[in-house]
Amino acid sequence: MPTHLPPKLNHLPTTLPIEGAVRIELEAGVPIFRASSSVQNRIETLLDKQKESPLSAEEEQELDSYEEIDDYLSFVNRTIRNVILNQNKQDL
Repeated sequence: MPTHLPPKLNHLPTTLPIEGAVRIELEAGVPIFRASSSVQNRIETLLDKQKESPLSAEEEQELDSYEEIDDYLSFVNRTIRNVILNQNKQDL
């Protein structure tokens, strides 16, 4: 079974709140980590601004950092889901 390494996080955006940046939801009994509403709003603001005009270098870096966090959360969610699914198969 191949081992998948998590995406590397080089740094976090300075606008990322220390508390309340991630929320946990249950989907079919599996915990799913998602960016909080405030983080999602900031990402949407940056994406909307990007449609109108080029972002500053700092804003581009911020958006890139949010993309890295999204990749990381996706990896964590897949890993948790796979562990739970494998555990459920063994329980049968």
